[in-house]
Amino acid sequence: MAASELYTKRARVWIPDAEEVWKSAELTKDYKNDDASLQLMLEDGTNIEHKLDPKTKNLPYLRNPDILVGENDLTALSYLHEPAVLHNLKVRFMDSKLIYTYCGIVLVAINPYETLQIYGTDIIHAYSGQNMGDMDPHIFAVAEEAYKQMARDERNQSIIVSGESGAGKTVSAKYAMRYFATVSGSASEANVEEKVLASNPIMEAIGNAKTTRNDNSSRFGKYIEIGFDNRYRIIGANMRTYLLEKSRVVFQADEERNYHVFYQLCASSHLPEFKNLRLSSANNFLYTRQGRSPVIDGVDDTKELCTTRNAFTLLGINESYQMGLFQVLAAILHLGNVEIKDRDSDSSIIAPNNSHLTAFCELVGVTYQDMSQWLCHRKLKTANETYIKTLPRLQATNNRDALSKHIYAKLFNWIVGHVNKALITNIKQHSFIGVLDIYGFETFEINSFEQFCINYANEKLQQQFNMHVFKLEQEEYMREQIPWTLIDFYDNQPCINLIEAKMGILDLLDEECKMPRGSDDTWAQKLYNTHLKTCSLFEKPRMSNRAFIIQHFADKVEYQCDGFLEKNKDTVNEEQINVLKASKKFDLLVELFQDGEKATSPTGQVAGTGGRTRLSIKPDKSRETSSKEHKKTVGCQFRNSLQMLMGTLNATTPHYVRCIKPNDFKLGFTFDPKRAVQQLRACGVLETIRISAAGFPSRWTYQEFFSRYRVLMKQKDVLLDKRLTCRNVLEKLVEDQDKYQFGKTKIFFRAGQVAYLEKLRADKLRVACIRIQKTIRCWLARKKYLRKRSAAITIQRFTRGYQARCLAKFMRRTQAATTIQKYQRMCMERKRYKQKQAAALAMQTILRGYIARLKYQALLREHKMVIIQKIVRGWLARCWYKRCLYSIVYLQCCFRRMKARRELKKLKIEARSVEHFKKLNKGMENKIMQLQRKIDAQSKDNLLVVEKLHSLETSSTAEKEKMRNELNRLRGVDEEAKTKTKQVSSLQEELERLRKELSTTQQEKKTIEDWAQTYRSEMEKMVSELKDQNGLLKKDKDDLNRSIQEQSQQMTEKMARVIAEETQQLETDLNEERSRYQNLLTEQRRLEEKYDDLKERTLASNVSKPGHRRTDSTHSSNESEYTYNSEYAELEEGSRAAEDVTRGIDTSLTLKLQKRLTELEQEKQSLRNELENKEDQFQRARARDDVEFKKARGAELEYESLKRQELESENKKLKHNLAEMRQSLLGDAATNSGAPGSPAYKVLLDQLNSSCEELDVRKEEVLILRSQLVSQKEAMHHKDEKETMTEPSVYVVDVSKLKDADEIKQAYVGLKDTNRLLEHQLQTQRRGHDNEVEALRGELQNVKEENNRQQQLLAQNLQLPPEARIEASLQHEITRLTNENLDLMEQLEKQDRTIRKLKKQLKVYSKRIGEMGAGQTEGQTSPGQMVDEPIHPVNIPRREKDFQGMLEYKKEDELKLVKNLILELKPRGVAVNLIPGLPAYVLFMCLRHADYVNDDQKVRTLLTSTINSIKKILKKRGDDFETVSFWLSNTCRFLHCLKQYSGDEAFMKHNTSRQNEHTLSNFDLAEYRQVISDLAIQIYQQLIKCMENILQPMIVSGMLEHETIQGVSGVKPTGLRKRTSSIADEGTYTLDSILRQLSAFHSTMCQHGTDPELIKQVVKQQFYIIGAVTLNNLLLRKDMCSWSKGMQIRYNVSQLEEWLRDKGLMMCGAKETLEPLIQAAQLLQVKKKTDEDAEAICSMCLALTTAQIVKVLNLYTPVNEFEERVSVSFIRTIQTRLRDRCESPQLLMDTKMIYPVTFPFNPSSLALETIQIPGSLNLGFLTRV
Repeated sequence: MAASELYTKRARVWIPDAEEVWKSAELTKDYKNDDASLQLMLEDGTNIEHKLDPKTKNLPYLRNPDILVGENDLTALSYLHEPAVLHNLKVRFMDSKLIYTYCGIVLVAINPYETLQIYGTDIIHAYSGQNMGDMDPHIFAVAEEAYKQMARDERNQSIIVSGESGAGKTVSAKYAMRYFATVSGSASEANVEEKVLASNPIMEAIGNAKTTRNDNSSRFGKYIEIGFDNRYRIIGANMRTYLLEKSRVVFQADEERNYHVFYQLCASSHLPEFKNLRLSSANNFLYTRQGRSPVIDGVDDTKELCTTRNAFTLLGINESYQMGLFQVLAAILHLGNVEIKDRDSDSSIIAPNNSHLTAFCELVGVTYQDMSQWLCHRKLKTANETYIKTLPRLQATNNRDALSKHIYAKLFNWIVGHVNKALITNIKQHSFIGVLDIYGFETFEINSFEQFCINYANEKLQQQFNMHVFKLEQEEYMREQIPWTLIDFYDNQPCINLIEAKMGILDLLDEECKMPRGSDDTWAQKLYNTHLKTCSLFEKPRMSNRAFIIQHFADKVEYQCDGFLEKNKDTVNEEQINVLKASKKFDLLVELFQDGEKATSPTGQVAGTGGRTRLSIKPDKSRETSSKEHKKTVGCQFRNSLQMLMGTLNATTPHYVRCIKPNDFKLGFTFDPKRAVQQLRACGVLETIRISAAGFPSRWTYQEFFSRYRVLMKQKDVLLDKRLTCRNVLEKLVEDQDKYQFGKTKIFFRAGQVAYLEKLRADKLRVACIRIQKTIRCWLARKKYLRKRSAAITIQRFTRGYQARCLAKFMRRTQAATTIQKYQRMCMERKRYKQKQAAALAMQTILRGYIARLKYQALLREHKMVIIQKIVRGWLARCWYKRCLYSIVYLQCCFRRMKARRELKKLKIEARSVEHFKKLNKGMENKIMQLQRKIDAQSKDNLLVVEKLHSLETSSTAEKEKMRNELNRLRGVDEEAKTKTKQVSSLQEELERLRKELSTTQQEKKTIEDWAQTYRSEMEKMVSELKDQNGLLKKDKDDLNRSIQEQSQQMTEKMARVIAEETQQLETDLNEERSRYQNLLTEQRRLEEKYDDLKERTLASNVSKPGHRRTDSTHSSNESEYTYNSEYAELEEGSRAAEDVTRGIDTSLTLKLQKRLTELEQEKQSLRNELENKEDQFQRARARDDVEFKKARGAELEYESLKRQELESENKKLKHNLAEMRQSLLGDAATNSGAPGSPAYKVLLDQLNSSCEELDVRKEEVLILRSQLVSQKEAMHHKDEKETMTEPSVYVVDVSKLKDADEIKQAYVGLKDTNRLLEHQLQTQRRGHDNEVEALRGELQNVKEENNRQQQLLAQNLQLPPEARIEASLQHEITRLTNENLDLMEQLEKQDRTIRKLKKQLKVYSKRIGEMGAGQTEGQTSPGQMVDEPIHPVNIPRREKDFQGMLEYKKEDELKLVKNLILELKPRGVAVNLIPGLPAYVLFMCLRHADYVNDDQKVRTLLTSTINSIKKILKKRGDDFETVSFWLSNTCRFLHCLKQYSGDEAFMKHNTSRQNEHTLSNFDLAEYRQVISDLAIQIYQQLIKCMENILQPMIVSGMLEHETIQGVSGVKPTGLRKRTSSIADEGTYTLDSILRQLSAFHSTMCQHGTDPELIKQVVKQQFYIIGAVTLNNLLLRKDMCSWSKGMQIRYNVSQLEEWLRDKGLMMCGAKETLEPLIQAAQLLQVKKKTDEDAEAICSMCLALTTAQIVKVLNLYTPVNEFEERVSVSFIRTIQTRLRDRCESPQLLMDTKMIYPVTFPFNPSSLALETIQIPGSLNLGFLTRV
């Protein structure tokens, strides 16, 4: 195809870009062959000119049509190149939020850096059993493909997960293993799958660390082989590890951490069990603080350690070994903190008593002196002597770090080894699936030995990947028998030879390590000399002599030679190892360093022979015998282990998962094109694309091609042979035949051909659309014109008529207006004159009054002013007097103070003179003695004074408080005085204000005149306003009345709505409880089946073993005493009966099962109680609602109750009249002696009543005695069981004390008589009391009703006039008497009917009494006959001629009955030829006879055998729908019979009188009814499961894939997703297949007589399964989310609804279960652009969750170019609007959910005595009774 045909105007291309790698552009001008450039326009509107290379003339890559963008498989793209791949991944990742994409056989996984809800158990079950191409790309799809190929091809599988650090390799491998564990299960009960998953947290703790690129980076490679048995169930696993990064133990870069386990230990150092480890914060240890990032956001190291320890425990590593491991890890941390100091330049020393070294030595159990010496010294051996050499500080530090790394590596290998031992099983391995989680290609700024080994491993894996891809392409071409040529692909064998061949890099490195003085520099020179000129892949950097460059398949990498030799040698001081080996206190440490000896397993297991023993990269080697023997280097070991890995992978079928890291900043759903392209180039995805593009990448089946491109064919081109049609069309459309090839089943296209065909198809459709639009627009325009013309004529006609009417109306109004104006003007003039006259009069009146008031006020003011002046002058005089008095007193005080000061001065001078002292000293001694005595006296009085002082203090404080209050009061008085002084000034201000008011009144005088004029007009306006307001008030009143009525109606509706909501909530809670209870029944049934299978296998394995089997002595009685109160009792009896047989079973498993069964039984009982409580609550709620409804009428009832007191006198009168009426009736009846009421008749009635009472008493006595006998028998039996081991002869001795059996009989008869007498008296009193109370209550209720009627009549009569009142009272009396007469007549008729019935009963009872009397006379001849023949007093004589609806059988015929009626019965024959439910009726009739003869053991055994046999037949033929349906119907009918004939009044409402005679009389089977109800639930669940297994394969094909409406949905290219090896040959199901199957289900259940309500529930469950499976597949399949598929789904749903309508099942709730599917289909078809569309979607999709709506919008894929994709902004708008929804985040619907089933009571109208048993049932041994 010429370039000019493709590079035309508006064609889109990809051009290189520095930032985005590739940028999209559109041609603005057609390209011609001689053009040197292209005219392009970028997406932002910028026009550019793209220069073409003048030499190559290579045109830019063409862009795929939008319809192909976002495909699940990259190989489905028409143009296969790097920009197309990058753009497709970006669109899926950024717009659709899809992280998985196929690239042929490779699954590309992009790390979202967010938690996605796509890994749940529901997703696993959705992918289970599906073909790889049928569902959207997922890691589960790859795992399912590997599992399916392993089972189908009998070949081992491998899943290779690779990628950069942080790309998600570990998580992907973890999810793959979780899938295997969930889908396959385990072959034993040892929970192997849980152990396999439990190894993940252990390996992550000891092998993962935080790096700058990943918070949980795996620093080692691992290959896990998951073993399966011949039934493809997990039996074990084995793990191999590669290249642990030991250097991380002693060094971490910035923002990185050591291995997780160290930080987990430091975070848990506060725990008591870790106190002896002497740990603290991670910042206190050198080995954990170098990265300066000890904490990971969102990770709790303490909880992680708990998870790790639980995993250790699950894998069998006991607590002591765990503490030993933690002890070694803590010792490593302490060793890192050992500080080594310089002694001199050539030696070093460790300070004595170093705390960390002391802790290390105590933890590992070595001496401090030995370890400190060999940390600073080393031993050198020569041929003759041994030297001990000191080490400088730097070498000693390196020596210490090497020891730490060596210990950790040994510990890592030990843990891996014991994990493998825990995962190994003794079962023979049939096949395995390996999961390889290995590092991807790495290149850093500084690359060392670790990066070299990693890239070497990736070279080997890339070579294997290329060969596998090429092989698959070749096989595809050969299978389709098309000619093919050898495809040239990149072969990296030269690079591998450079590394591993003879004289390669690894060989030279090993050789240099053997040299005595080998160094990194000499090794680098050897590399330069050997490979620089001979190998083009090897280069030397320009600026360095200590590095080299290798051209890998992904990129060039420069490696620094520093450290290569040291890391390759991996040496450690031998003396240090010897010191550790010499530890006698720590056995685990010694075990770590055992090289040749076999280590002890903490689990106590021995490794099986079937597993691999290689656990790490270091192979087993014998113990070194001399120092001259050299161990293998790290490079050599890694090369050998890599070769083993490649051998394993080559022997398996590989599956590839390439993990991509979208950005380096761990941002959620952020795509960096540069980083993505770099990884795509490195992981081989682009190489796969290149190999596919070199051949025929696009592949269509003939049917798909015909369906897609039918529009390009003419009618004459369409032939019956689709293959020939496709060939003819392609020859016309594509001239170059090399662009396509025809295979056997497919058409193969070169790259770009599908895009060209899509362009032709789009052009054809566009031309057709334009023609359709032209025609439709013409039709619409003409229709619009005609509509406008008709509308214009109509408007003109109506307008002219309107104008004429308006003119006439105007003329009439003009004449009327003239007349109105004349009268109006006259009225206005007269009104104006009246207003002026009234205003003048009003003004005169107001003015005269105003002048008079002014004069009065002036006189009043003058009088008040005189009084004020008088008071003020007096106050001023008093103030002047007080000031004078105060001044005089002050002068006197000053003068007296001056005189006192002078006198004081004189006295001071005298006191200082000598003579004065002498005078004073005379008699001082006497005074001192006197004072001493006074002091003594005062000291005595001091105590009294102190006490008084305390009392005074308290009184003083109170006094102070009073004084303070008084002071406050005086201050207040002072303030009042000040305010009064201020009042004087305020009075003066008031005078001024009054003067101002006088002036203002003069101004107001003027305004009054104006006011007087407007007053009248305002009054008139006010009157009119009042009238208006009155009208408005009336209107408001009416509105309020209306609103009150509406509010009352709303309140009523609201109350009804609240009641409905509460009822709905209660029903929902009830359904939830039922669902929980029924789920527990399912779990119980599953455990029972599991237990039965285990018991059968054990019996089969031990059946050939000879020997006597001991049975329990009480086993024979267990069967008769068996009850179904607890299902656990059945299993316990079975376990005791097979005690020796099941001895080989795992004891822990048996105990676990028994414990689980006990828990299930307890939970079952609790749920049953909760269910009853919920039902009680439901009933109480309804009763409460009725009470609330009655309270609404409480006011009327209260009003009526007040009237009752007025009618008390009337009550007595009515009672008297009633007594007279009775006497009159008896008097009238006395005339006829034989009539009712005669003395003979009364005597007969009395005898009849007494005989009835006697018979009732006899019957009750029989029941009581039977219950006592049963209880005594059980008590004796239990007592016998308890005393068997202790006192076995006590019971025999007690019985032997009685002389003979007659004494026992006499004692028993006496006890019986006593009980009979007491019980008869009690029941007689109780019945009499109850009858009396009921009679009084009835009379009281009648009196109340009559009183109410009388009161209402009285109230009505009081409102009438006197004449009408008399007439009404007479009318009421007549009515009352008429009603009384009618009531008496009804009573009379009722008594007649009662008498007739009693006469019949009397005849029957008289005959029975006669027969009983004959029996008693015979009994007198034999006193012991009552005991020897106990059946005579129990049986009631009957007429043998009438069939009583019972069947009698012998006890030995019970097994035959069960066998013929249940085990060997063919459901189809019974359903067609006999009445529905016949087995249930037969069993119930047998049960009735056992109840009739009061044989409790027979009842128990019959019910037990029936239930067990039904379970057995369901277990045997549980997959047969007819069998399960048949026994579900019969079980329900048997349950209904037990209810219908139970004697409970609630179940006897619809019975006939004959059916009521057939009720069970002796046993209450309520507990058995519950057990049978549980059995019916289990059968129902089995029916649903069987039905689901039949429907499951049909649903997806019939509802989604099949085109019910032909030609609506188009087919898109699928690429390599549907590989031939993944497709099984299955029939294609259609919607008609589903409808036929549903009809078959329905007809089968109807033939079996299943209850209609139960059929509705089954159909509802069927439709739920169809809707859920369809919706789940729709949510997981991008190719199904299109507009046309939505139309197909809606059509299919309409067909299902039509089926429901035909069957009359529209009201069963099945349609509502399809609502989520219907809304999903509508969502695919509605507009998805504007905010209005978003609002419509939110209001429409109420049955879908937010996650489901967003998922459908993300998956929406246009099938044609005319459809538009959903924008990201629209999806965000939907998410914003649905943010407030409270719903589950679960994406998929639960297909395993079963609605709780109920069995509504459905009584049978069939009479038992009319049932005939056909001879085909072989039940001739049954006797009709």
